[in-house]
Amino acid sequence: MAQQITTESIRSEGRLLLAISAIQQDQIQTMRRAAATYEVNKTTLKRRIDGTTARRDCEPNSKKLTKLEERAIVLHILDLDSRGFAPKLIYVREMANYLLAERCNLTVGVNWPHNFVKRTEEIETKYNRKYDYQRARCEDPAIIQPWFNLVRNFKAKHGITDEDTYNFDETGFQMGVSSTAKVVTGSERRSQPKAVQPGNREWVTVIQGVNSQGWPIPPFIIFAGVYHLSCWYEDLLPG
Repeated sequence: MAQQITTESIRSEGRLLLAISAIQQDQIQTMRRAAATYEVNKTTLKRRIDGTTARRDCEPNSKKLTKLEERAIVLHILDLDSRGFAPKLIYVREMANYLLAERCNLTVGVNWPHNFVKRTEEIETKYNRKYDYQRARCEDPAIIQPWFNLVRNFKAKHGITDEDTYNFDETGFQMGVSSTAKVVTGSERRSQPKAVQPGNREWVTVIQGVNSQGWPIPPFIIFAGVYHLSCWYEDLLPG
């Protein structure tokens, strides 16, 4: 555990630095007199003059990885996260143990990843969500740029303005199906709460459109038909 820095320790450190400065500038000739003048411990003053680092500036004895090794882990985590593969805490622990195995037989504890993330400002833990690989590929500029080039050329060829450009999307959902969410329950509950489903299994399709200028088109909500009429499909048949 890192040494707690209190107001008194800060004042003591300040007096110690003044005592060292007074000796180095020959304002005070002896360490005994400097310690008495600035109300600091003579042994501590001697050690600091001899080059011993202040306790609060030292790495904790329990810290097994070097600053360079910890920095390498942070950079690797950020790299994985930028590519959509943010690692779990158990994998962070494996990274640390892999680095330690290169130079010693030590390993980090089970709680090390959590404490490491907690004391590192650049990273934090969050709940992730599943993301389809094909959808992730559609965010790659190199993959989607040809499509935008095609749209731009088509609009230029036919004189289509931005005001006449729309984006449509279609989605489907099952009515009555509750999604996972964070809820408030009694503190004495031991099991995970369950959301009761209404039992409706009907699927609904929604088509939504928006103009490139920012105004939306009222959505088309399509329910499953109870009865199907043949005339709905006859016009779609060839000939």
